[in-house]
Amino acid sequence: MAEPSEDPVALAAALARGERRALARAITLVESERPEDGPLAEALLAELLPRTGQSLRLGVSGPPGAGKSTLIDALARHAIARGERVAVLAIDPSSPVGGGSILGDKTRMSRLAAEPASFVRPSPSRGVPGGVARRTHESVLLCEAAGYSVVIVETLGTGQGEHAVASSVDCLLLVLIAGAGDELQGMKRGVLELADLVVVNKADGANRAAAEQAASELAAALGLAQRAPSAPERVVRTVSARDESGIEPLWSAIQAHVSGERASGALARRRAEGEERALEAEVERALRERLAAPELVAERRRLGALVLERKLTPREAARKLVERLG
Repeated sequence: MAEPSEDPVALAAALARGERRALARAITLVESERPEDGPLAEALLAELLPRTGQSLRLGVSGPPGAGKSTLIDALARHAIARGERVAVLAIDPSSPVGGGSILGDKTRMSRLAAEPASFVRPSPSRGVPGGVARRTHESVLLCEAAGYSVVIVETLGTGQGEHAVASSVDCLLLVLIAGAGDELQGMKRGVLELADLVVVNKADGANRAAAEQAASELAAALGLAQRAPSAPERVVRTVSARDESGIEPLWSAIQAHVSGERASGALARRRAEGEERALEAEVERALRERLAAPELVAERRRLGALVLERKLTPREAARKLVERLG
C-alpha cells in the first residue's frame, strides 16, 4: 500500500523512466481502496495521461486449463525478442479470506518475468464480476506511461470477462483446447462473437490431430457467429505454447488485426467505447460509495421499510434516495 506521503509527481517521473518498481508502486496506489489514496491516484494519472494510448492492448481469455498463462509467456517473450517491451496484467481469483491473489500467475510465467523488458503483475479480482480487476483500465494506462509497447490483460476465463475486457483492448484472443466443448458451453453466450482471434492450444504430440480438427470446427462455427458486417474475418490458429510452435504466425495475426483496425478507424472507435465504459463504471462506483455514507444507509433502510409496508413503490423510494444525493 502506498504511503500517504507518496509524491505523485516524483512517482510519475520514476515510472516514465521505466522503473519497474515505480510501476508496481503506481498500480498498488490506483488499486488501493483507502480513501486517502484516491486523490494521490488521480493526481498520478493526470500527470501521466499524455504518455498513454500508444501501446498494443491484447486481451487473453479462455476456460481454465486452456494454457493461457503458458501461451502468454511464450507470446510475450517472442514479442520482446522483436524489440517490444511487454507488460502483463494477470487477473487472479481472490482469496475469500484476505482478498488477495491466490494463484500467482507470475510463478507460471517465470521465464517472462526474468526478462528485463517485461513486467508481470498478478492482480486479485476481489470479487469484481467479469473476470477483471477493479482498476484494470487504469493499470493499462500506467503500463503505457511506463513505456511498454504491448500490454496483455489475462482474464479469469469465467465466461464473463470477455465482455468486460473486450472494450478495453485492441484485440481479444480466445484460447481453447481440443475437446473443450463443454467448457465453452459453460462460458457466457457471445464469447465467439466477441473474440477477434481464436487459438487452439496444446497442438502437440498425440493431441495435434485433435487440435487441428477442433480448429476446423471452430472456423466453421465462427462463420455462423453474428458480427458487424464491417468486422474483419476472424482467424483460427493452432499452437503449442509448451513447444512454442505456431507463436510467430499468431503474433503476426495479432499485428495484422490491429493494423487493419487502425487503418479502418475501428480501433479509434473501440477505444472511445472503452473510455465511455470506464467512465460509466467510475460513476457507478462513486454512487455506490456515496450511498454507503452512514446518513444515506439510514435513509435507505427507512425507505426500504416504507416499501415493505406498501406505503411507497420501489420507484418512488429510489427517486427520494437519489434526491438526497444532491
